[in-house]
Amino acid sequence: MLYRRFGRTELQMPVFSCGGMRYQFKWQDVSQLEIPADNQANLEATIRRAMEVGINHIETARGYGTSEMQLGKILPKFPRNELIVQTKVNPVADAKKFRQTFEQSLRNLQLDYVDLLGLHGINHPESFDNSMRPGGCLEVAKQLQAEGKVRFIGFSTHGSKDVIIQAINTNQFDYVNLHWYYINQWNWQAIQAATRHDMGVFIISPSDKGGKLYNPPQKLVNLCAPLSPMVFNDLFCLSHPEVHTLSLGAARPQDFDEHLKTLELLDRAEEILPPILQRLEQEAIASLGEDWVKTWETNLPSFAQTPGEINIPVILWLLNLAIAYDLVDYAKMRYNLLGNGSHWFPGNKADSLDELDLSQSLVNSPHAHKIPQMLAKAHEMLAGAEVKRLSKT
Repeated sequence: MLYRRFGRTELQMPVFSCGGMRYQFKWQDVSQLEIPADNQANLEATIRRAMEVGINHIETARGYGTSEMQLGKILPKFPRNELIVQTKVNPVADAKKFRQTFEQSLRNLQLDYVDLLGLHGINHPESFDNSMRPGGCLEVAKQLQAEGKVRFIGFSTHGSKDVIIQAINTNQFDYVNLHWYYINQWNWQAIQAATRHDMGVFIISPSDKGGKLYNPPQKLVNLCAPLSPMVFNDLFCLSHPEVHTLSLGAARPQDFDEHLKTLELLDRAEEILPPILQRLEQEAIASLGEDWVKTWETNLPSFAQTPGEINIPVILWLLNLAIAYDLVDYAKMRYNLLGNGSHWFPGNKADSLDELDLSQSLVNSPHAHKIPQMLAKAHEMLAGAEVKRLSKT
């Protein structure tokens, strides 16, 4: 395993983290007695395998159902100083409830303290205010830190780049969990801001939200050769020293194996990546046209500025991925979450175009004339059954 300094925490963080939202029994709390023995055995084998290969950062959340409680059966079996444990708690209006929820997390994990506590989901102005206002959740987190129950405080986010940078620039956090990978590089400026504040940078879900790379389309396999799409994406992310660790949502012990192939390639990233990056860009241009590829994002309105709250940037991005790289299954999964994702994945689908006039919101786009047709095409290609966030399933 390779390790990187996790910003101002000074923790030596493995470049891969063991994310805890794929191996638990249920997304809802149940009694320990209801957890099947084979499910618990698989979780424990996954944690043992992680530790075996040097992945000693175990990341979970109160919102991950039985994950914390199941981890509480295995984590105390390891020397505490060999573990880096992170849990996350949603910021809420009642900061007393935030504390009570965290205390439940500690009981579930059967630990005296966690190394990292993340405010889970600073995604929009309300969650920012719940975190930052006097007497809010951040203040409670700092009290927990003073009591020795938390070593370092960070936040996780699925929010817009502007919200993320606003939270980072408070300089109140030691680290950030955010999305950034090859197919979605919108948050690079946020990573740069975190670097200026010497924060740890943890990348959320690079293999799943990064394109369902555990089940890639053949076109993407060919474009990423000789690497697998998963190893390419890992190498792309870790070739940037500003990135410290990638979360691997392992569901089984063997789920680490493909990622581990990245480690021996890191020293040669400057040689290995450019031909693949060039092929990917050339394919996008061949499929979509150079002008579109280079300017489609210019002056697009946010969903909040768009009639019907249609999330134009996200829909066009998903269409591009589906057309250029055959990431149709991924694009469908994300597209059909629109309208159901609340502040975790905001905005709506393009299913009401006939009833809306988008002309004013697109007035500054160089593709204003073309975008309504592209949105219609996206809806035709991607619409299907509604998708709910995993925690709501």
